[in-house]
Amino acid sequence: MKLGRLNHIGVVTPSIVESVAHYRETMGATATTEPFDLPAQGVKVCFVDTPDAHGEVGKGTQIELIEPLGEDSPIHKFLEKNPLGGQHHVCFEVEDIAEARSWFEGQGKRILGPTRTGAHGTPIFFLHPKDMMGQLTEIMETPRGDGH
Repeated sequence: MKLGRLNHIGVVTPSIVESVAHYRETMGATATTEPFDLPAQGVKVCFVDTPDAHGEVGKGTQIELIEPLGEDSPIHKFLEKNPLGGQHHVCFEVEDIAEARSWFEGQGKRILGPTRTGAHGTPIFFLHPKDMMGQLTEIMETPRGDGH
């Protein structure tokens, strides 16, 4: 398996609207996606685009803003412990999700749940923080074409 680029950093927020305003006003962000619901995961998501090393917006690592869709959301407890929200996970790309899953399983790493479709429309899975130096880690198959 070969680790790809850092695709995004997941940030849980009680309000995507307020977080987008913060990134625009405080950080000078100029590009965000429209928020959309992921009912299967119990969250609403929006991406803030950052520039790449050449200053081109939309080509760099993204910030994934994640808001719970209700009290049944898996991130609801995160917000109970962190009312202002905060960093939730990091996401790395891989070329082949099945190969990556097999690689991590072969190392005895705990995978949280089945491989499923993530916010970018590509297969993902999560690795337990206790196996990843305390950081919840998402592994996603590299998007094809224009997918970020």
